Amino acid sequence: MDADTARMVAEAYDEAVAEALARSLGSDTAHREGLTAAAMFYASLAGVQDDEARSAVESLGLKTE
Repeated sequence: MDADTARMVAEAYDEAVAEALARSLGSDTAHREGLTAAAMFYASLAGVQDDEARSAVESLGLKTE
């Protein structure tokens, strides 16, 4: 994954986490929702399978703040 794509994936993660936290979900749940949203975004962007997208997103080491 190139740097620009990683930045867009991280932004998708951050947005999903912020929305989950705004709904008063815990940070663990928000993190899981963020990973799922980012993986779905990456899968559609890169045209890869869901499991490959999830692994790629997890390798970025994204965390809730």
